[in-house]
Amino acid sequence: MRQAANARQRRLLSGILMLILAGCGGDKPQPGSEAPAEPVVVYSARAEQLIRPIFDAYTAETGVPIRYTTDSEQPLIQKLLAEGETTPADLLITVDAGNLWYAAEQGALRPTWSEVLESNIPAHLRDPENMWFGLSVRARTIVYDTRDVDPSELTDYRGLADEKWRDRLCLRTSEKVYNQSLVAMLIADYGEEETERTVRGWVANLATDVFSNDTSLIEAMAAGQCDVGIVNTYYFGRLQKENPEIPVAIFWPSAETGGVHVNVSGAGVTRHAKNADGARALLEWMSSETAQKLLGGENMEYPANPAVDAHPLVAAWGTFEPNPMNVAQAGAYQADAVRLMDRAGYR
Repeated sequence: MRQAANARQRRLLSGILMLILAGCGGDKPQPGSEAPAEPVVVYSARAEQLIRPIFDAYTAETGVPIRYTTDSEQPLIQKLLAEGETTPADLLITVDAGNLWYAAEQGALRPTWSEVLESNIPAHLRDPENMWFGLSVRARTIVYDTRDVDPSELTDYRGLADEKWRDRLCLRTSEKVYNQSLVAMLIADYGEEETERTVRGWVANLATDVFSNDTSLIEAMAAGQCDVGIVNTYYFGRLQKENPEIPVAIFWPSAETGGVHVNVSGAGVTRHAKNADGARALLEWMSSETAQKLLGGENMEYPANPAVDAHPLVAAWGTFEPNPMNVAQAGAYQADAVRLMDRAGYR
């Protein structure tokens, strides 16, 4: 009986061992094969034609597939918040530091600690807690009609409130986050009282109704409807590329007058990312030279990585001194900015 019991035990152990080996063997890749790379899922507020070349280049270089959804910034952020722990998204890419700040404040992002990112992205272009990182820089500055304005007449954003610009100023609507962020950072720099005086001066100096976008503003200036305005430089770059003779030029406020307002497009790893390591690796790669040239060149923005040169057309506009304030302030003061613009009658 003892021998029979021992035999049964040996058969039982043998069966268990076979099951274990069979289970291991089922997952073991065959010689010469590799397990497929885990995809990174991205929610992107950048237009598909701008972001797809970046993703394609990353997949070609690393073999990691990117699955992505594109939409406007706020719908994407609200989708991410509504999904919570069930979200498939590993990385959020969006425009404007105000939107990135909001996503972080709402708990949609997690901190990412990376020596690569901290080395490639200057401190003022990333969240102080490393919740998000700027990937391209967008300068929002003054443009003027070269036929009617001597650039020596210009100073800074506050100078556009001077009476000499009465009926000569064009602005984009205050409903756009770009202008909300500009006013928010003016508040952070100069306080609400002085900023409100500035915005009221802008409204008094308007030559026409506000525009829905920067492209229409620049075209109106070229048509002689106004002499000065405020735009993101890449909109000017697109029109200049089509028409090198366009009678509009860029003016850079000096460091002595506060420098140039800059903002970013950027990204952060989502709070409930299933592939956080993959998202971090993609984010690091997007701060590298290869990706930075693609990001800047496709839309004529400035690379966030200062070691990477801007597109030649962009570089031809000359150098400027950016306002050194952390761009996160665009989010911190944005609600104040919206209320201020409403009080000032800026629509």
